[in-house]
Amino acid sequence: MSAQLTRRLLQLYVGLALYGVSSALLVRAGLGLEPWGVLHQGLAELTGLTIGVVSIIVGAVVLLLWIPIRQRPGLGTVSNVFVIGIAMDATLALVPEVRGLAGQIPLMVTGIVLNGMATGLYIAARFGPGPRDGLMTGLHRLTGRSIRLVRTAIEVAVVVTGFALGGSVGVGTVAYALAIGPLAQLFLRLFAVPEGAGRSTVVAGRSPGRAILRP
Repeated sequence: MSAQLTRRLLQLYVGLALYGVSSALLVRAGLGLEPWGVLHQGLAELTGLTIGVVSIIVGAVVLLLWIPIRQRPGLGTVSNVFVIGIAMDATLALVPEVRGLAGQIPLMVTGIVLNGMATGLYIAARFGPGPRDGLMTGLHRLTGRSIRLVRTAIEVAVVVTGFALGGSVGVGTVAYALAIGPLAQLFLRLFAVPEGAGRSTVVAGRSPGRAILRP
């Protein structure tokens, strides 16, 4: 195995594991989750399953939706479905709930920054987009609508559904939306793998008006 391939695999799995850790920290902060986290938490409340297991199930269902829109998964896509959910449940089992803003705010900030780092790591590894981002790019190609419109429509639907089911929406959700684009772009540059090391992945910056490939 070449050194570059070893690096890419390491980045992929460290990034996916850290993404699960960061999502769990946002849960423990209790100030609002990222859009898909809101849905996962709402479904967990409804079903009694752990939020990590729900994340795995939702990821698998979204991956099945790739079939009619003719998207092809990569190693990173399939790994995304399982690694994030497992890491999330493991972190939730170790990290207790935090009470009081003095603890919640630093935990929220740590979760958001770590999420940006994780996103940069796993995307820069160039093993394919996550199931949810593949759905976005597939619908963009199929409908001809802009990435911005497709991403916004999906995430609004996800947040509204998750909130209706009992998912947590709050200042953390807004902070995540504002910060994740600049953070991910920063870490993408930091962890970039040379173009010749693997097939390229379409990446676009995301803030309120931009989209970024993530899990």
